[in-house]
Amino acid sequence: PDLHHGCVTSLRQMHQTLDLALRVGEMLLSNGAGAADVTATMSSVAHHLGMRQVTVDVTFTTLTLSHQESFDEPPLSLTRHVTHRETDFDDLTRVDHLVADLLDDEIDLDEARIRLAQISSTGHTAPRWAVTLASGVVGAGIALLIGGDLTVTLVAAIAAIGIDVLQRYIARLRLPHFYAQAAGGLFASLLAVGVAATHIQADSSLVITASIVMLLAGLGLIGAIQDALTNFYVTANARVLEVMMSTIGVIVGVSGGLTFGRLVGVELTVEPGASGLSRLPLMVAGAAVAAAAFAFAAYAPRRVLLPIAAIAGMAATIYLLIAERDVGRAWPAAVAAIFIGLVSYSVAGRVNVPPLVIVTAAIVPLLPGVSI
Repeated sequence: PDLHHGCVTSLRQMHQTLDLALRVGEMLLSNGAGAADVTATMSSVAHHLGMRQVTVDVTFTTLTLSHQESFDEPPLSLTRHVTHRETDFDDLTRVDHLVADLLDDEIDLDEARIRLAQISSTGHTAPRWAVTLASGVVGAGIALLIGGDLTVTLVAAIAAIGIDVLQRYIARLRLPHFYAQAAGGLFASLLAVGVAATHIQADSSLVITASIVMLLAGLGLIGAIQDALTNFYVTANARVLEVMMSTIGVIVGVSGGLTFGRLVGVELTVEPGASGLSRLPLMVAGAAVAAAAFAFAAYAPRRVLLPIAAIAGMAATIYLLIAERDVGRAWPAAVAAIFIGLVSYSVAGRVNVPPLVIVTAAIVPLLPGVSI
């Protein structure tokens, strides 16, 4: 009986260990972490808790952990499906700290399970209205970055707030994300049509561009490239397809709004482009404000907002100075992105957050909204 009880306890601990690793992986994957990072974290958790040779399988929607104690014993396998995706940098940071404490033996299996349950059940750190206002600040910052005047900045802020409210409503209806993207693009272009119909002097191209940046799948694109570089091709393809569908939704919505404008006699000339370097301080400030506001809207810890603003401002300066030399858009964006990658890891260590938080937020102003 004692031996039998020991086996049951061991089996229960194995199940709890796999469940903890799976739930950690789910939190990371749903918040935009790359498949390689998710796999490594899950393996580290299981290995540290005494389970050797655990097989980890990560796809875009499914996480699986399998373990066989010996060849003559039945394997133990657990699976979780990732059905909900929302960028929450606070959850991402707290899970990262939990894993670090577990690997440093500061907490045990039971305490780790309790803390993870608290993270997953705790609400967001910022109220909903503050996140909506932050979305408007992102739109205003992007408008400044691409050379918009005061009118363009105000309209872009209103558009970003409206898009956030609209997307939140569509999400509650449980409609596919494609339709939320299309609705956001339609709202932005219809707002530009409305501004043009009132004969207010505002560049419609800049209004639309600044408004749709929040809709662009920057985090998904970063994850897709990372997965492809680390040989997770299935997950990379899934992320790329998701990015394509999201972007197509935006284009469909914007095209629909422009078509409606033509039908009612409001012709918008969409010729993307930013102003010269005469407004460089405002453009850099716009990038810094947009990145910090995006991080706030994604519930990033308050201590990281100022470093993100500084990094984004410096990256925007690099981008704008190189772009002024007429070398295309790829090289300026590449150099600026390399700068973000180089400094983000050291800064993340100092402010005690995962590097993904800084990289994602700082790269938002560099998203190819003008090109799209």
